[in-house]
Amino acid sequence: MKNNISEKTLQDLEFSTVLNHISEHCISGLGKERVHEILPISNKKLLFSELHLVDEYLKSFQSENRIPNHGFDNITESIHRLNIENSFLEAEAYLKIASISLTVNEHIKFFKKFKIQFPTFFELTQKIEFTTFVDDEIKKIIEISGIVKNNASASLKQIRKDINNVRGKIGASFSSALSKAIAAGYLDDIKETVIDNQRVLAVLAMHRKKVAGSLMGASKSGNIVYIAPQATLAYAREYQNLLYEEKQEIVKILRDLANTIRPLIGLIKEYLEYVTHIDAVAAKAKYAKEINGLLPEITREKKVLFIDAYHPILWKKNTAKNLKVIPQSIELNEQQQIIVISGPNAGGKSITLKTIGLLQLMVQSGILIPVAEKSKTYIFDTILTDIGDNQSIENQLSTYSYRLKNMRYFLRKCNEKTLFLIDEFGTGSDPELGGALAEIFLEEFYHKKAFGIITTHYSNLKVLAAELENVTNANMQFDERSLEPLYKLFVGQAGSSFTFEVAQKNGIPYSLINQAKKRVENEKIRLDKTISKLQKERTRLQKNSDNLEKQKTKGKEHLESLQEKEDKIQAKLAGFQELYDQNQKMLSLGRKTNELLNKYFQTNNKKELNTNFNKWVADEKVKHAKKNPVKLKTKSQKQKAKVVEKKMQEVIQKVEKEVLEKVVEVRKEKKIEAAKIAKEKADYNYKINDRVRITGSNSIGTIDKIDKKSVTINYGVFTTKTSVEKLELVEKAKK
Repeated sequence: MKNNISEKTLQDLEFSTVLNHISEHCISGLGKERVHEILPISNKKLLFSELHLVDEYLKSFQSENRIPNHGFDNITESIHRLNIENSFLEAEAYLKIASISLTVNEHIKFFKKFKIQFPTFFELTQKIEFTTFVDDEIKKIIEISGIVKNNASASLKQIRKDINNVRGKIGASFSSALSKAIAAGYLDDIKETVIDNQRVLAVLAMHRKKVAGSLMGASKSGNIVYIAPQATLAYAREYQNLLYEEKQEIVKILRDLANTIRPLIGLIKEYLEYVTHIDAVAAKAKYAKEINGLLPEITREKKVLFIDAYHPILWKKNTAKNLKVIPQSIELNEQQQIIVISGPNAGGKSITLKTIGLLQLMVQSGILIPVAEKSKTYIFDTILTDIGDNQSIENQLSTYSYRLKNMRYFLRKCNEKTLFLIDEFGTGSDPELGGALAEIFLEEFYHKKAFGIITTHYSNLKVLAAELENVTNANMQFDERSLEPLYKLFVGQAGSSFTFEVAQKNGIPYSLINQAKKRVENEKIRLDKTISKLQKERTRLQKNSDNLEKQKTKGKEHLESLQEKEDKIQAKLAGFQELYDQNQKMLSLGRKTNELLNKYFQTNNKKELNTNFNKWVADEKVKHAKKNPVKLKTKSQKQKAKVVEKKMQEVIQKVEKEVLEKVVEVRKEKKIEAAKIAKEKADYNYKINDRVRITGSNSIGTIDKIDKKSVTINYGVFTTKTSVEKLELVEKAKK
């Protein structure tokens, strides 16, 4: 795909302002430079990759797996110096390189671990070599504070050891000289100071010849002279020599380090390129979060559908002023190839045009856009714009001449993969002649199957839009009472310019407006009036439609609320049913216990009580064991169970043989009996006060109400509803 989006289009749509807003979110100078270099991406594979990188970064803001920090310093100059043979860098520069190496390696590991969540980042980082060699080599030589380590070389270690020894000697010799001078009374009250990084004695001027040493200076008044004691001078010279040797050894070590990592300079450049790219991607994601941007669906079908779209520059400006921005929804497709927007001046035609153009430009530059979900768009080869008064003083071209040159360029570039945007189409010349030429241009764009949006006041273009099959009129809605624009696009009908109404609102005398009306052709006034009436009717219908939609939404919410309440009630009833069954079981156990105790109180037969109680407990235990079979744990238990099971199988087989013949007869009898019972049950008509239970339940209730196949059962404490098919008759109602 060849990129035919011109610099003029970028200027017309104020693309550089968007880039300025994005660059504010960068954390590095290189990132800002990269953002300002952003242009539409011609390669579709690269474009989709960039869009998904920004989308994944945006989604990471709501994820527990936050993308690691990518802060870095600009090492471009260091790379250039490192590329020179036999050169070296300062210790701090090496640490910056190590930091970038560490950052990139962390990203490679992170995205490998979370490749399902960040597939595009994983694919990007897998192309970069993972190696800790650069970082390790630098950290082996240089401390995190930027000082070359003592063990970087044996020579450096010895030199620094000698330096420490000499420092000790200098300190000891100076302290000795200081004590002697103090005892002799040669020193001022300050006793000592430092000059040129060297400790000196503050000697009273009258005693200067009595102190052996080198004169380093004097006070402003001349009362004090500063003398370096003779005893320290020899050590000071040795100290300076050692410092020089240390510096030379450090240079040698840093040069050797440069030679070690120079073969990896290509990888270091790749690392720098990666972190710069990530800074730009992160800035785009932060900008998308700020403007509520998202990634629309990119379709192969030629279609643009922007739902609740905002102009990001206008949104940012109005948000700062606490002003509302009206979102626009617009669609271009094969059946709605070109839209002709008309309506009054200052009604929002141009900003609607720019919104569509800028958002499309942003998508094709790898930037997310402020639209609602389910928005879709197509990738165009060319975006052509003619917006604003572009009169050229340099070329001495009028507005119309300039526009004609622009149309010539449009006609040459326009094809089925073009999106064109023209503001105030046809203006700049005689309305009739210019309008006629504009018609021809519009038909040419139409026949070339280009997608486009134009704004106009020309009636002939509105009529042509109504005549061409895949061209649609649209208008910016206008409140005819307050004469205020509503900034809302309506597709499907041309708009009145409200020329005289707007003039009246702006204080033009009514008498002058009437004179102007008389000079306009009657047909023109009638057409404008008709359009105005239609627009008013459409506005009224739109308001009614909006009200109905709101009522529908409220009704739906009410139904959902009722359904939720019903679900809660059913859940409570189920809980009551379970609680009732448990209470019934406890009452049954209590009644049995009471029965045994009463019998014991009457007979006073303890043995009988124990026998009956043990038998009852054994029965309950069997029932419980059937419902909750014991799980065998030990090996011996399992073996015993197998032996018992085997014996039981033998007994069962023996019994089966004996009763096999009887089983057939019993089954026949049971079948007949079951059929008889089923027939009776099917034929039985449940009546009020019948005692019944729900299949699978032990609780018995009384029928309170019968409504066709639905019955209401009263359990005394509560009632419940069920179907007739789920009932079992316990006892018929007493007559």
